[in-house]
Amino acid sequence: MIDRTLTSALVLALLAGCTVGPDYHGAPVVARDSVAAGRLPHADPQAATAPAAADWWRGLGDTQLNELVESALKDSPDIHSALARLRQSRAGLHSQQADGMPKLSANATSLRMRSPDLSSLTGSDSGGGGRGPVQFYLADFDASWEVDLFGGTRRAIEAASASADASQADLADTQVQLAAEVVQAYVDLRDRQARLALVDATADLESQVLDLTQQRRARGVASQLQLEQVTTQLQTTQAQRLPLQAQIIDSLDELAVLCGLEPGELDARLAKPVDLPTVPASVPLTDPAALLKARPDIRAAERQLASSNAQIGEKKADWFPKLSLMGDLGFSAAEPSHLFRKDNGTWLLLPRLTWNALDFGRVAASVDSAEAGRDEAQAHYRSVVLQALRDADTSLARYGHQRQNVVLLREIEASSGRAASLTRERYKAGTASTLDWLDAERTRFDAQQNRISGDAQLLKDFAALHKALGLGWRV
Repeated sequence: MIDRTLTSALVLALLAGCTVGPDYHGAPVVARDSVAAGRLPHADPQAATAPAAADWWRGLGDTQLNELVESALKDSPDIHSALARLRQSRAGLHSQQADGMPKLSANATSLRMRSPDLSSLTGSDSGGGGRGPVQFYLADFDASWEVDLFGGTRRAIEAASASADASQADLADTQVQLAAEVVQAYVDLRDRQARLALVDATADLESQVLDLTQQRRARGVASQLQLEQVTTQLQTTQAQRLPLQAQIIDSLDELAVLCGLEPGELDARLAKPVDLPTVPASVPLTDPAALLKARPDIRAAERQLASSNAQIGEKKADWFPKLSLMGDLGFSAAEPSHLFRKDNGTWLLLPRLTWNALDFGRVAASVDSAEAGRDEAQAHYRSVVLQALRDADTSLARYGHQRQNVVLLREIEASSGRAASLTRERYKAGTASTLDWLDAERTRFDAQQNRISGDAQLLKDFAALHKALGLGWRV
């Protein structure tokens, strides 16, 4: 009888190769034309650049920037949060894997007892008293295993594994986002410091011209109107200092928070202005569409889709019977040395088959919910891919156009500088009016401001390009 029971259990266990639910065959193809052609519609191949995926910011040649990015990737709360989520997902995977294995427990008991004195109950004077203390030892081993007949456990492990992969990709995406944000915040800081230095230099020059105009006014050579014009020009320039100083503090605090520091901790370290980093002259971008396939948020969305697909099979397995194998092996003896003798042992083997045949649609509802989750994950994947293509195409186009714009801004700056120098000499010689000089200086100042802002925007577009292509993550 026992042999027949074991044989039946083994036959049922062989059925465990059956796995219900849809198999995952990969994510659907999205934007077939762009991906197949390996190109983006508005990319400028001559202007587009992209260094290697890791540490692309090092191509800018700024040591302080490199240190800030490394600090952020190590100490940012966003990184720590993503790492914690990854650990949680991996722990969930290990838990699901353990659920598919047998469970074994052991118990050991030492019992000491004394029987009651029966003479006190019967009124007898036999004087037998109670039976002396008896020592008793017990050892028990329980084992159970739910046979995965229809693959519900395997589907759960598959879903948990895909979720862990998605968490890994989310960590990489956090690294991509953080690196680009640090670079852009650093560029904003150096841009504002450079423009503040330009304001101070311009104010110094205008102060000198104001002194000269006051002297000419005292000799009756310059009019009061000319003096007021120069004074207004100087005050207008000086008025730009306070907003720039406030913006510099904002940039310093933003960088500190991105690096996991308190606001103000970077003030002394970054207070000294330095030149803006320089964008590499030429780093060829061979296949932006191929880079997009490895973009972390796309990989995360694809893994989420795989997990949702596996959850359908996990829910469908509840429609079918479940087989559990339970066993117990126990030993008992009055002496510890006799505990594990063959004659003192008992064992029990119990195959158990359960089937929730009448659930009033609960399983069907859970399957419908899982299928809806899969459809949502598929739509989300498609949305992520299309948004990634849009980001990359826009970033490539913007970066290419900004490179051309910077060339024009530098030419304008050089021309306005020459014009301002000539007008200043004419003003000192008395052949140009105060209004002529003010117009030339204002044009020069605006051109320099625009050139600095243009350089900064090119750097930020450079960072946005790497962010759009999903570059900058590490294993």
